[in-house]
Amino acid sequence: MQAKEEKAVELYMDGYNCAQSVLGAYCEELGLDLETALKTACGFGGGGMKYKNTCGAVSGAFMVIGLKCGQYIKGDAAAKGHCYKKIQEFSDKFKEKQGTVICGELLKIDKNIDIETEIERIKPLFKTICPEFVKSAVQILENIEF
Repeated sequence: MQAKEEKAVELYMDGYNCAQSVLGAYCEELGLDLETALKTACGFGGGGMKYKNTCGAVSGAFMVIGLKCGQYIKGDAAAKGHCYKKIQEFSDKFKEKQGTVICGELLKIDKNIDIETEIERIKPLFKTICPEFVKSAVQILENIEF
C-alpha cells in the first residue's frame, strides 16, 4: 500500500470517519494542519444524514480536489470549471470501481427498515468494506492529473 493509502486507512481504523481519513492523508501535501482537516471533514462521514448522501470517502476526496485546484479568485471561471471537471472525473472512476458514490447504496441499506435498526446490521461493514472505500478514494486521487 502506498503512503497516503496507509495513512488514510490508519486514520480510519483509529476511529476517524471516512471523509476525515481521506482529507487527513493529504494534509502534509496540501499544507493543511491535521486538526483543521479533521474538524473540516467531521460532518461528512457516513454519507451525512444517516447514510443517504455521498460516501464520506468521496466527500473527503472532493475536498482534496478543491484544495488542489479549486477556484479562489473571484470570477475565475476557468479554475472553477477545471475543479468541477476533476470532481466529475473522480466520481466517474469511483462509480466504475465501486458502483455508486452514495453511502447507503454502497452499504446496501434497506430503506424499508428503520435506520437505527439497520445501523446495527451494517456496523461490521464499517471495519470491513468501508476501509476499502477509503483506500479506493486515495488510489483514484493519486491517479488524477491536476
